[in-house]
Amino acid sequence: MILDLFKLNGKTAVVTGANTGLGQGMCVALAEAGANVVGVARRECSETKTLVEKAGGKFYEVIADLSNLSKIDEIITKSVEAFGSVDILVNNAGVIKRQDAIEFSLENWDVVMDTNLKTVFFLSQAAAKQMIKQGNGGKIINVASMLSYQGGIRVPAYTASKSGILGLTRALANEWAKYNININAIAPGYMATNNTKQLRDDADRSEEILDRIPQGRWGTKEDMQGAIVYLSSKASDYVNGFTLAVDGGWLAR
Repeated sequence: MILDLFKLNGKTAVVTGANTGLGQGMCVALAEAGANVVGVARRECSETKTLVEKAGGKFYEVIADLSNLSKIDEIITKSVEAFGSVDILVNNAGVIKRQDAIEFSLENWDVVMDTNLKTVFFLSQAAAKQMIKQGNGGKIINVASMLSYQGGIRVPAYTASKSGILGLTRALANEWAKYNININAIAPGYMATNNTKQLRDDADRSEEILDRIPQGRWGTKEDMQGAIVYLSSKASDYVNGFTLAVDGGWLAR
């Protein structure tokens, strides 16, 4: 049956930025599909744990600041200790700093690029090594952005990092397909998350954004759930190096 291809029973999914927003929604979706979930975040994930367990899943928490690489090995080791494998990695954690490009600081540039791109690569590398060791392949899903395609305003480092995610997804797919590891990305549109609160609180800017979205609303964490389960499952085994936009039609306008 085709729906069986979407089941994740017995798989272990590691999700970064798991304590809130899109990350939390993806954790719940993966649990509902049958996966054990390792949630990685700077702060505790008690709410996510409750939601995952309510969905019938198992949840393990790893506290880690992903602005540096110090916790990468620990994330993989603890995931294997908790559930026996790493089969899915969702690189969701990210930060955004808003500042005019002419004044954009080195500090802001480094924290955005380190979290959004550098850590994504090295965590993916560590997960891939574990997947190769296991011998069963795996799935790595990066979270890109509408700014993987567009320039944006006052977010030069974020745009650079998310453009890098689109390219990195393709590059890793080229090298790791031979190990039966699929690397894809999801590009969320304008979602109602902490990162967009400043935009949503600006009535004029919010109206400009909504006027361009054919579906006429901000996205929600629930809008990401089908895409993450699909790209984590056997249903997407022949999809590799692709970035899937979940944007309410923003890019089509």
